Amino acid sequence: MTPRWTRRLSATAVAICASLGLAAPSFAAAGDDPLRSIMWTEMKAQFFGDAKVVFDDKVRVVVPSIVENQAQVPVTADARGVEGVQKLVVFADLNPIQHVLTLTPRKAHAFIAFRMKVEQGTPVRAAALTADGVWHVGGVFLNAAGGGCSAPAMARQDEDWSQTVGHARGKLWREVDGSTRVRFRVRHPMDTGLARDNTPSFFIEQLDMRSADGQSLASLELKEPVSEDPTLTMMVRLPVADNALTIDGRDNGGETYRSKIPASWRQSGLTSGLQQHGPSRDSR
Repeated sequence: MTPRWTRRLSATAVAICASLGLAAPSFAAAGDDPLRSIMWTEMKAQFFGDAKVVFDDKVRVVVPSIVENQAQVPVTADARGVEGVQKLVVFADLNPIQHVLTLTPRKAHAFIAFRMKVEQGTPVRAAALTADGVWHVGGVFLNAAGGGCSAPAMARQDEDWSQTVGHARGKLWREVDGSTRVRFRVRHPMDTGLARDNTPSFFIEQLDMRSADGQSLASLELKEPVSEDPTLTMMVRLPVADNALTIDGRDNGGETYRSKIPASWRQSGLTSGLQQHGPSRDSR
């Protein structure tokens, strides 16, 4: 369904152009954007350049019908129906910072579930790049109130918040196809730099999932719109013989983190190991 605000804006623009004797503007490009976003032309140029873009129902984006917290909006991007995905990019047209994250699924499924901040109702899209250089785009309109991107992090209300940055917990499950589903949370304020208290941007910018021999199974490039204390679910191909999944992280302050999630396969509660490296957080 076309959002009402888009229909009103389109009709107004067409009427103005008609009164001036001008051609009506195009609000979609590359085969008519199904979401009729006024930002689609800019999004296409920003994320895809001159590459071929197709709208593809096999790339699914799932969001809640009712948003209870604009700073913690659940999003699932699933491109498992597309063969040979090399990258999966998630972005939101009307967010002040549109790029949300990029998944590189080296030995993983093109699937990511997470939470994000939204500043207003917006199209939320996932774009899967295949080996032939084509971007397959799917998306959905998220109907939400605003303020998520400009709200300060809740963690900063705690005096000792800096002592828990980078602490992680997670669990692994074996799937019937042999892959491993991993769900984990990393403590981090994920500041956007847009809050009224003038807190600068401070966010995890890179996460790498690694096997026991150090091989990268998948990597994530995170941006400011990912919610505070990122909670992520992914599907990786962890070797059966491995007894743990290693997650290496880095934030934009130069600090690095390492967590290991044991792979006991007994479906019991899994403890989290944590090693931290980098500069002291006391300066933040």
